[in-house]
Amino acid sequence: MKVLKFGGTSVANPENINRVKAIVQKENGKKIALVVSAFGGITDLLLQTSQLASNQNLAYKEVLTEIENKHIAVVKDLIPVQIQSTVLSKVKSDLNVLETLLEGAFLIGELTPKLSDKIVSYGELLSSFIISEFFKSERLDAVFKDSRALINTDETYGKANVNFKITNKNCQDYFKTNTYQINILPGFVAASSNSDSTTLGRGGSDYTAAIIAAAVGAEILEIWTDVSGMYTANPKLVKQAKCVSHISYEEAMELSHFGAKVLYPPTIQPVLNKEIPIVIKNTFKPEDPGTLITKKNNNKQGKTVRGISHVGNISLLSLEGPGMIGIPGISKRFFETLSLEGISVVLITQASSEHSICVGISDDDVDSAVNALNEAFAYEIESRKIKPIIVEKDLTIVALVGDNMKSHQGLSGKMFSTLGKNNVNIRAIAQGASERNISAVIKKTDVKKALNSLHEEFFEENIKQLNLFVMGVGNVGSKFLNQIGKQTKYLKEELKLNVRVIGISNSRTMTFNENGISLSDWETELANGEKADKEVFFNTVNALNYRNSVFVDNTASEAVAESYTKYLKNSISVVTCNKIACSSDYEYYKELKQLAKKYNAPFLFETNVGAGLPIIDTLKHLIASGDKINKIQAVLSGSLNFVFNNFDDTVTFHDIVKQAQEEGYTEPDPTIDLSGIDVMRKILILARESGHQLDIQQIENDAFLPKESLETNSNDSFFASLKKHESSFQELYKNANDVESKLKYVAQFENGKAKVGLQQIPKGHDFYNLEGSDNIVLFYTERYPNQPMIIKGAGAGAEVTASGIFADIIRIGNF
Repeated sequence: MKVLKFGGTSVANPENINRVKAIVQKENGKKIALVVSAFGGITDLLLQTSQLASNQNLAYKEVLTEIENKHIAVVKDLIPVQIQSTVLSKVKSDLNVLETLLEGAFLIGELTPKLSDKIVSYGELLSSFIISEFFKSERLDAVFKDSRALINTDETYGKANVNFKITNKNCQDYFKTNTYQINILPGFVAASSNSDSTTLGRGGSDYTAAIIAAAVGAEILEIWTDVSGMYTANPKLVKQAKCVSHISYEEAMELSHFGAKVLYPPTIQPVLNKEIPIVIKNTFKPEDPGTLITKKNNNKQGKTVRGISHVGNISLLSLEGPGMIGIPGISKRFFETLSLEGISVVLITQASSEHSICVGISDDDVDSAVNALNEAFAYEIESRKIKPIIVEKDLTIVALVGDNMKSHQGLSGKMFSTLGKNNVNIRAIAQGASERNISAVIKKTDVKKALNSLHEEFFEENIKQLNLFVMGVGNVGSKFLNQIGKQTKYLKEELKLNVRVIGISNSRTMTFNENGISLSDWETELANGEKADKEVFFNTVNALNYRNSVFVDNTASEAVAESYTKYLKNSISVVTCNKIACSSDYEYYKELKQLAKKYNAPFLFETNVGAGLPIIDTLKHLIASGDKINKIQAVLSGSLNFVFNNFDDTVTFHDIVKQAQEEGYTEPDPTIDLSGIDVMRKILILARESGHQLDIQQIENDAFLPKESLETNSNDSFFASLKKHESSFQELYKNANDVESKLKYVAQFENGKAKVGLQQIPKGHDFYNLEGSDNIVLFYTERYPNQPMIIKGAGAGAEVTASGIFADIIRIGNF
């Protein structure tokens, strides 16, 4: 014999009930106990109408009418017209009784637990009767059996306790003598010895099926629902969650207790001792294998963690004070008080000093718990031996579950490290002696990030997801997005990185897509986005609260650079080609570096110097390995190198600078490059990264531009000034050419001092043959005192700058 249970979504409407019939028909004559829930949504409506009635609100009649219409519509859809009248007569008779019960609640203005059980029981009683009549009309060998005649309980209304001795005998006697192939029973409902209707708690239909399965020694218990089994995490929150094919009873109990709602927690207990297998199947995808639950799992992959679950709406209550230390009976009084209030404790943790006790309970029970506990310890609170109960609300418990966890070291550390890296603060920790469960209490706003981070760590074969928020999609930004798009497959397959762009903004519009913006059509999405706003952009990034979030700044904006602290303080990494932050006031630079360490959020700016060249990264490695920088000499402006490599007496200085701007070598404002400010910022950053405290005002700048050009306030006036002073530029070229030298704009740092300026570079010098827009850096160190370490290559251009940003993203992925 098999026991099959179908939940509310499985019998929500006539179409789904036909699915149930098709599943049952495939059993080919095998004897079946078919347990069904109320039609989808009906139990909630019954609770709503009963509450309205007890509040003497006549709106209860409208809800009752909705309940009636739903059941009558199902009958008319499923039952042939010629036999509808009999079925409708019985349904309406039951609904009339229900109406009478609700009128009673309305008249007395009260809803007792006993009356509530009578009212809500009609959901399952009506659905099971209608389905049995439908099966009969389809010529199936089916019969309706009221579960109240089989399952005997005490009179704890709302969540009655089963008398298994009487119940088992009732079930065995009935199924021994019954000859029908399909026995359709209402789940959730039972009866006391006085024949009063009782219920087994929300989700009790699973429990009904398990009670019957254990009583008759069924070969299997099938729980049919709207998902294909138990998942490694909630698939609504973790898109990468996978169905677990086989788990143990204990693992299933832990997962169901901590929020895996496909299975009502008490369900397993009745079948556990008899080792009756449970399988969780999907009514809407019956071909899916589902999850098999047995005494031992066949964990062939050797996974230590089998699932990650969570239970929400939790509050922490803490009792603490010096008056607890060494005083016996405090814990007894604490838990006894909660027990007398009927409050269930879902998590317990106590300091070894006996200075505090902390428990997790449902948010709904907080007020009554606090009042009862403060009253119970009134004397100790009055005498200041114990503090009044401390409450923390809006929390969630996240739990790792697995039978094999107890034999593997370091799981707790791995769990807490993963949460910590993503700025998920842990408020309390609990681990059972069996080590089958490790639980942590966190803010409910961090649940999605926590679940995804843990799932990535324990289930996703080391594929790390990076969530990018990109500001600035001009020359550099657009090429960066295109590079990411082209390399997505490679990153996932070779580097185990799943890089998604979640948000994009330019100066006009911004757009977000929680599933990732299509990088083949991002321009269209951005064009149709909302008005750009830096504050709203940050608030959205922060509210999404994704793990491994990275803010990418491709702008040259001072306002954007000033926002980095907000991102880092929320554990959002920052990658930028914007030099303003790292070359601004030293204290701000230092603060950014400290925040990155404190909040474990990388702050990377490789492209600040040398675009895509690994200059800063190399410098960091030199310092980290114990080397000391003695001197830095460099040509750090790709735009100035381009200009002076192409300028001679056959062209005008104006035309070369214009060309450099048009080809993307200069900043949008070319005076930033030609004034030397850009080079000053770069040598300043290198000096700071070498460990020196320096500000830009301390750098000597030997400017070559005329004063008039430096003081212009627009690009047009700047280029006009270049034409006006062409003779001075030609003179610079002539003087260098006369001594067989080339003009290079050089930066130098030595003995704590930095300077920049135009120099004549003779033949044989490392800088002489520097072509195009290339950069070159010479690091003279204690290990490289005479022959410097040289880094040379393309130091300007949108493509190489974008590739440098890309490289920083990969560095974060490898952290």
